[in-house]
Amino acid sequence: MTVLENPPPTTTAARVGIGGPVGSGKTALVERLLAEFARRGRSVCVVTNDLVTTEDAERVRASGLIDPTRVLAVEAGGCPHTVIREDPSLNLAAVERLEREHPGTELVLLESGGDNLASTFSRDLVDFWVFVIDTAGGDDIPRKRGPGVVRADLLLVNKTDLAPHVGADVARMIAEAHQVRGGRPVLTSDLRSGAGVREVADLLEREVLFG
Repeated sequence: MTVLENPPPTTTAARVGIGGPVGSGKTALVERLLAEFARRGRSVCVVTNDLVTTEDAERVRASGLIDPTRVLAVEAGGCPHTVIREDPSLNLAAVERLEREHPGTELVLLESGGDNLASTFSRDLVDFWVFVIDTAGGDDIPRKRGPGVVRADLLLVNKTDLAPHVGADVARMIAEAHQVRGGRPVLTSDLRSGAGVREVADLLEREVLFG
């Protein structure tokens, strides 16, 4: 029997990770992307990661934006890094199950549990990952050069609508983000209104999904 040194992946859908601090807007981004990709006729599934609950998965299931059977939850336990970076096997198993149960799935969104600026995704798990920060967290976030800010394929600066109320300078955040990201893209959004979602979806289609 011939053993393949590099066996082909068992999943075929594009896998996009969504990470960022607690409250930055990760679940809101998932919901907005679900609505946007539904309008584009794309077949999408979701895997959420929480520490010891399934709250985010339940929220997405109840949103009416997706067939609830297309959403699975992974409980990360004590550290949200573990299941998206050190040992992504639980998430990979969830993706494989979704693809098996929903043939033709084109995209799986994997939402990380809320974490600090050090959150990153294993390249064994995702093809592309988005890191979400928000203006209410402070306009000095890009200068702190956390791994999520620096390494993510896309940095999304959310809650631009709150910037005037919290004294954040969005233009400075964007400029400083570009300085530390080595040419990787930076976008802005107000996910409460949906502003910026189309641009995120366009980028995902162009870069990793269907281009």
